[in-house]
Amino acid sequence: MSMQLKELYDKASAFGFLTVEEGVFLYHHAPLTDLMFIADELRKKQVPHGKVTWQIDRNVNTTNVCIANCKFCNFYRIPGHPEAYITDMPVYRKKIEETFKYGGDQLLLQGGHHPDLGLDFYVNTFRQIKQEYPTIKLHTLGPPEVAHITKLEKSTHREVLMALKEAGMDSLPGAGAEILIDRVRRLISKGKCGAQEWLDVMHEAHKLNITTSATMMFGHVETIEERFEHLIRLREVQSRKPEQAKGFLAFIPWTFQDVDTLLARIRGVHNLTTPEEYIRMIALSRIMLPNVKNIQASWLTVGKQTAQLCLNAGANDFGSIMIEENVVSAAGAPHRFTYKTIQDAIKEAGFEPQLRNQQYEWRDIPEMIEEQVINY
Repeated sequence: MSMQLKELYDKASAFGFLTVEEGVFLYHHAPLTDLMFIADELRKKQVPHGKVTWQIDRNVNTTNVCIANCKFCNFYRIPGHPEAYITDMPVYRKKIEETFKYGGDQLLLQGGHHPDLGLDFYVNTFRQIKQEYPTIKLHTLGPPEVAHITKLEKSTHREVLMALKEAGMDSLPGAGAEILIDRVRRLISKGKCGAQEWLDVMHEAHKLNITTSATMMFGHVETIEERFEHLIRLREVQSRKPEQAKGFLAFIPWTFQDVDTLLARIRGVHNLTTPEEYIRMIALSRIMLPNVKNIQASWLTVGKQTAQLCLNAGANDFGSIMIEENVVSAAGAPHRFTYKTIQDAIKEAGFEPQLRNQQYEWRDIPEMIEEQVINY
C-alpha cells in the first residue's frame, strides 16, 4: 500500500489528474498529515503570494418563493404562502447602502424557482440596480435558476446568460451543485436541474467569459465515490473552458446543515461530518482540482477553528463575512464574522489577510468602514 500511496502522491504533486478510484483510495488510506502537506505545497505553487484572501459582500434573496422543494432547505416558501415575498427596489436600496457602509462591493443575489418570474424580471431588476448603483457587483443566481428561467422562456442557456450578463450580471455563483450525481439529486433536490444541465450552464457561462465558482454540499446521502465523481465532473468542465476565460475561479465545499430540515426530520439524515473529514476533503479538493486556482474553507458551516486548519491543507481563501445570509443559517449554521474578526482569525492561523473582490483582485479596506452588529 505504501508503494501505491507514493505513486499517487507523486502524481498529485505533479498536478496530475487523479481518477475517481485514486481519489477514493487516498481518502480511505492516506494519512491526513500527508494529504495536508501535498495540498499545501500545491497551494503554494498555485497561489504563490501566500496571503489568505477574504471578501465583504451581502447575500440578498430576490424571492423566497420556490417550487424546487429541496429537502435540505428551510428558507423557501411555496407560492401563495403568507410569508412569501419578492424583494423590491426600496429594499435593495437600503441593503446596498448598508453594504457600502460596511465596506462591501457586491450583492450575492439568489432566490427560489419562482413559477412566475421569467427573464424580464431579472433583467429589469439587474438593470435598475446597476443604473442606480453602477459600482455594485452582482454575483447572481446559479445554474438551477438559469435552467429554471430557460424552461419558463422556452429559450436556451446561452440566450438567458447573454441577457443576464448584458443587464448587469458580473459573475455566476456555483449554487445548487449539491452533489452532481442524479441519484443524489433525486433524493434531496428533485425539483432542480439535473447534474448534466448544471454543468452545461456553467460551460456556456465560461464560453461567454462569465466568471463562475463551484461548490459541493456533502455529508448527507452521497457516497464517498460520488463526492469524487462530483470533483472530476467539475474538473472536466474547467478543462473545456476557453483559454482566456477564468472559468471556475474558486471551489467551495461545505457541509450539509441539518437542523429542522426535511432530510433530518423525515429521512433521519444527519450531518455526521467530523472536522478531520472536512479538512481531508479540503486537501483532496486541492489535489483533485489542479486546474482550479482558489479553494475556499467554509467557516460558515464548519466554524472558525476547522476553517483555520484548512489553511494548512490547501485552502487559500476564507470567503466572505456575509453581512447577511439566510439560507444556510436557516438550517442551523451559527457562525459569524465581522471585517475585524475574520482578519484576526486569518492572522491567528499564521497568514496575512488580503481583502479581495469576486475576481480575486485585491482591494484596499475602505477608509470609511463600519463594523456591523451581529445578532446571534
